[in-house]
Amino acid sequence: MASSNAPRPWRPLGVLAVVLVGLYGIIALLGDWSPRLGLDLRGGTSVTLSAKTTDGSTPTDESMRQAVDIIRDRVNGSGVAEAEITTQGNTNIVVQVPGVGEDELIQLVGQTAELRFRPVRAIIDGSAPAPAPTPGDTGIPSPGATPTPTSTDAASPPPAGRALTEGLTGLAGQTTPSPTSSPSPTPSPSPAATPVQPPAGEGAPTPEEQAQLDAFDCANILTGSLDDPEASLITCDEDGTARFLLGPADLLGTDVDGASAGIPQGQVQWVVDLDLTDEGADKFLESTTTLSSQVFPQNAFAIVLDGQVVSYPTVEQPIPGGSAEISGAFTQSEAQALATVLNYGSLPLTFEISDRSTITPTLGESQLNGGLLAGAIGLLLVFLYSLLYYRGLGFVVFASLAVAGLLTFAAVALLGEAIGFTLTIAGIAGIIVAIGITADSFVVFFERIRDEIREGRSVRMAVETGWTRARRTVLASDTITLLAAFFLYVFSVANVRGFAFTLGLTTVVDLVVVFLFTKPLMSVLARSRFFGAGHKWSGLDPERLGAPRRTGQGRRTGAAVPKEATP
Repeated sequence: MASSNAPRPWRPLGVLAVVLVGLYGIIALLGDWSPRLGLDLRGGTSVTLSAKTTDGSTPTDESMRQAVDIIRDRVNGSGVAEAEITTQGNTNIVVQVPGVGEDELIQLVGQTAELRFRPVRAIIDGSAPAPAPTPGDTGIPSPGATPTPTSTDAASPPPAGRALTEGLTGLAGQTTPSPTSSPSPTPSPSPAATPVQPPAGEGAPTPEEQAQLDAFDCANILTGSLDDPEASLITCDEDGTARFLLGPADLLGTDVDGASAGIPQGQVQWVVDLDLTDEGADKFLESTTTLSSQVFPQNAFAIVLDGQVVSYPTVEQPIPGGSAEISGAFTQSEAQALATVLNYGSLPLTFEISDRSTITPTLGESQLNGGLLAGAIGLLLVFLYSLLYYRGLGFVVFASLAVAGLLTFAAVALLGEAIGFTLTIAGIAGIIVAIGITADSFVVFFERIRDEIREGRSVRMAVETGWTRARRTVLASDTITLLAAFFLYVFSVANVRGFAFTLGLTTVVDLVVVFLFTKPLMSVLARSRFFGAGHKWSGLDPERLGAPRRTGQGRRTGAAVPKEATP
């Protein structure tokens, strides 16, 4: 009767086959078989931003670091990317992004993150207007804004705005109007922006202003223009679903001390907590006192980033103390996106684009070809050495490296789709370095098997006992490499992170291959006549390894001693 501890090599081999079929099946469904390439491989755009302070002084190191962090977050988002964002001198920030056109990159980083809190005077639908009339002398400047990379989910306005309530009172749920009960004079099938005719009175637009608002086209928002905080503004939300007439800014981004998203204790709805500076708190109390006495939409408070409305909560009561809670039908992503906008808005610098250029992948292609050639030569040398030293086991090395290559390619391709991972020259270097790590695991395993054979065990038994001893060494070695890759990724930037990421990824692949392929394959081969009987070309020949010779009943005696001449 077979022992329950007998090896079952076909199980892990079957699991590995299912994993490979699944990975490549997903790639086939996505229809993109090419990994995302970095700036040095596929080209991209480089933009140099010159930072300026409001008083003309030299930016501080702290403000420059904050600017770099904000721009990096904008470009990279939550995923892994290979954008290179570095400072140059005391005032310049250089942004290089792979695979992005010049105009698209300028939209991502060419903004100054200037935040305004403006009272809403009128809101109408954002659909294309009738031909614009001759502009009247209303004193309203043509708005300009740059679309922000912040998620537009939080910017999609509800039918009547979201409520802005005092965070410390715990009354957010009581003061938040639902979309169905919010005041709306005229029903409309459009859920995103309801045309509103505000009552005549404080804040209501003049006929000339209303004509300009009716004629304004959201497609005409100019890239790179900044709005004047002391003047009224006609603009749109990020989706272009609503047009707004806004009054002069009551607060600026510099009045924001911080913002965070979360779920208050005892509640289930996501909110955004807003903290203001001492000066901002006084302005905020004065503004909310005025707004709370109005009716919708003139009791709404538009949060405007670089000239575009990202949210417009309504105010139900005066809010003292400098702390407020923005509540409503937020999802987690919407709340976090709005908190991010509020934090970005406190950036103390403005930027001008001083240089822009398009990078071609010509140099990267030559480096890539050189790197691939070096990798191919390395693989060939590993294979030749394995054949010379391990003989038949060299084909096991070759097969294992081939499986590792298939897994690595699939992982890189899918990570590009899932988290935006891009492959650079440094990342390819990490993969090539991992060839040595993977080969080292085979060496450890094979040498343990050969040690067991030298002690007199059969090949079949040597594979199992050798694996028991080798796997601890393999796990310890790969764990150290993973830790090194992790800390290198955390404490480095730009291309070094790409090297660390691929090094860690291929180390994980090495563990998968050794456990699910190399060891089970050796168990299968040990049952064959060529390997199991220790053929002289198998690499497991007991005589060549110096194992004791077998006697009578298959037992082994000490190694043969050469005869010496006697006197």
